[in-house]
Amino acid sequence: MSTTAEQRAVEFEELRPLLFSIAYRILSSVSDAEDVVQDAWLTFEQEPQVRSAKAFLSTVVTRTAINTLKSARVRREAYVGDWMPEPLLEDPYQDPQRSAELADSLSMAALLLLERLSPLERAAYVLREVFAYDYAEIATLLEREDAACRQLVARARRHMQTARTRFTADRSQRDELAEHFFDALRAGDVDGLRRLLTDDAQLTGDSGGRAPNLPHVVAGADNVSRVAASALADVAEAGGTLDVVTINGQPGGMLRDRDGRIVTVIALDILDGGVQTVRAITNPEKLAHLGEVTPTQPFVHELKSARRRRRGEGQS
Repeated sequence: MSTTAEQRAVEFEELRPLLFSIAYRILSSVSDAEDVVQDAWLTFEQEPQVRSAKAFLSTVVTRTAINTLKSARVRREAYVGDWMPEPLLEDPYQDPQRSAELADSLSMAALLLLERLSPLERAAYVLREVFAYDYAEIATLLEREDAACRQLVARARRHMQTARTRFTADRSQRDELAEHFFDALRAGDVDGLRRLLTDDAQLTGDSGGRAPNLPHVVAGADNVSRVAASALADVAEAGGTLDVVTINGQPGGMLRDRDGRIVTVIALDILDGGVQTVRAITNPEKLAHLGEVTPTQPFVHELKSARRRRRGEGQS
């Protein structure tokens, strides 16, 4: 069916949130997902006959995302330190009937589990389990037989089952626990933090070698509470602030310097009534889409000065 340029633009804008959400879940990268969606628009714009805009654009986005993921994985193998997805403050696609699936699939824990799947398994799982595409549609998108797509989804589902326990907490209870955690963090309440952490809690960071980072994963509630409280005390002494925000559909925080520029994004995994994982993303390349990022070196000097002042006060 032939449509005018204006009609095409309207159709595309209506579908943009869905297309971005599919691409992001396949790629775990905001910038790559935006590039994929833009490429889909350019292809759509040049195609004179399109029977279904959703089917056509979903196909272009899925296939382009799969190809992009293959090359991205090569780069991630050479990544400095722990790799984490680019944080997302808000999912542009909303569907009240699938709100639970959308939120669960967006979490850092789920995205990292998706990294274990092959690109085809990942795409098939996202399309079926998150966005409820039927197998006939998935077969067309992936250029595979219906039976093959069912096998892809079944294998992916088995891999992802371990993530389900992470999302059993009541949302209001989870948010309340996270609020208590960040209150204790601001107050430097090490004992309070320890009580909110699971025994096997971990603190891990992603700097990509472009910002200060933990030398290794911090493990255990005692160690995590001490290191986290000390780090935030340095930031606070340097004039920084901690805001509570939603990160990838889960409770999180955003550290800012004295001028309001972003320093770190913090994502929490909450399981069994406690905070199990604290993920700190400091790689400026992964934060730039969220706003202005603090210059690394000047802020490092501020932190060092703040740490010396705190230690000096402690000795006086």
